[in-house]
Amino acid sequence: MFESLRKDLNAVKERDPAARSALETLLLSSGLHAIMLHRPAHWLYQRKHYLSARMISQAARFITGIEIHPGAKIGTGVLIDHGMGVVIGETAEVGDGCTIYQGVTLGGTGKDKGKRHPTLGKNVTVGCGAKVLGPFKVGDGAKIASNAVVLEPIPADSTAVGVPARVVRICGQKPPALDHVHLPDPVSQELCRMQVRLTRLERRLQEMEKQNAAEPAKPQQDLTGIQKI
Repeated sequence: MFESLRKDLNAVKERDPAARSALETLLLSSGLHAIMLHRPAHWLYQRKHYLSARMISQAARFITGIEIHPGAKIGTGVLIDHGMGVVIGETAEVGDGCTIYQGVTLGGTGKDKGKRHPTLGKNVTVGCGAKVLGPFKVGDGAKIASNAVVLEPIPADSTAVGVPARVVRICGQKPPALDHVHLPDPVSQELCRMQVRLTRLERRLQEMEKQNAAEPAKPQQDLTGIQKI
């Protein structure tokens, strides 16, 4: 238990620039407090003390603004940064070294039974406001951009953006830290491609109209065999 606390504390110190000291982090980090309270709640939940477990999780939600169901599995070294509004469902799993920002939901779609929440691999980063919904896995080292809505599995060492989220980068090496601003927008890129095609079609139509206007009119024959100009 103390080893897990040490890893969680080190994760905040290493990845949160606002953490100036271990004492300040231990006393004032709401994300750390939520994980600390989740540990005993999960221990009780595993031993079927469901009421006691839910009481602890609800107390943690009231204190920190972070709702972690006691059935969720949280690894070590997890950082919940500015965690207000974070929701982690009952069957969700968060791997070691993950970073979760404010407003993130690890939830379900309401259509699945049993395992209905996502599994995050190791060292996954989930940007603020992102929604990861469904019983699938996000691979190790993956990056999910802010406000993305992830509805299908994400491969390891990749970056997903958009609504619904699309993978825009896959790299075998360890990717750099997630840039929440300078990310490609797949929807905008597709709209640009469509605009280019429409422009080309308009030019072809204009050329065809000019060509038809330049050609002399051909005589047409009606049903009586009389030619008309």
